Amino acid sequence: MPLSAVLFSLVTITLWSFLGYLGASLADVPPLLITGLALSISGLVGMLRIRDWKVPLKTLLVGIGGIFGYHFFYFTGLQHAPVVEANLVNYLWPLLIVLLAPLFLHGYRLRTNHILGALLGLIGAALIATGGRVSLDIANLPGYLSVALAAFLWASYSLLIKRLPHFPTGAVGGFCFFSGLLSLGIFSVQSKSVPSLTALNGANWLHVALLGAGPLGTAFFTWDRAMKTGDPRIVGSLAYLTPMTSTMLLVFAGSQAFNWVSLTAMLLIIAGALVGSLDLFKKETRASMTS
Repeated sequence: MPLSAVLFSLVTITLWSFLGYLGASLADVPPLLITGLALSISGLVGMLRIRDWKVPLKTLLVGIGGIFGYHFFYFTGLQHAPVVEANLVNYLWPLLIVLLAPLFLHGYRLRTNHILGALLGLIGAALIATGGRVSLDIANLPGYLSVALAAFLWASYSLLIKRLPHFPTGAVGGFCFFSGLLSLGIFSVQSKSVPSLTALNGANWLHVALLGAGPLGTAFFTWDRAMKTGDPRIVGSLAYLTPMTSTMLLVFAGSQAFNWVSLTAMLLIIAGALVGSLDLFKKETRASMTS
């Protein structure tokens, strides 16, 4: 796995880390409206490479299905299940990337360190999402299933962009733009009204713009590069660093307390990322021995 793929993964994780902080500042704005606006902004900026948007229909549908589908079913799940439990189910997507890699892609057999690393990351992410307290209620099953579908769609999209015939990363701007329009359309249907953009104040617009520039914008482009050039089994393990770095950002911002659960979760996630990425260290060792 080239170093550039690791760097693209880490840049994506860093950008996604700001999602919780920026999302918290927009708590009074409907999530689907935020998503639609942020993705549309990302798509508008992506029009600088609009020539790259010319891709096969299959590729376009995979892109929209991954980006729009994930957010739609995630937010739908949040309407039918508690946030804590829903987020726990949502963090299955990095594990699914690791486990499904052999099914979607040739030449990516699972080894013990890949599975163990992903499981350690999942446990750490679960501790962060639940604070060590979780109570799954069968009455919330529709919500859990919706979020599980969102996780599956994102894992599938992440693997398919490596499997599909090569397409330019600039096409991701088109995926974002059309996903944004779909999100705004669904929001209008659900709320039975046209989105009132004047209802957002200056601070709201700033945070929406930052979302469109970072977690819901540039991050999708760097994720595309990470998945295309990297080993999905390793990238999936590294992805569990996202909830950890997001939590640390909230702690530094004073929005969340740091306790033993957070520390345990951090250690598990770091251990999972290291175990899941052992192949990188093995290759470096072999390279140094042969040089």
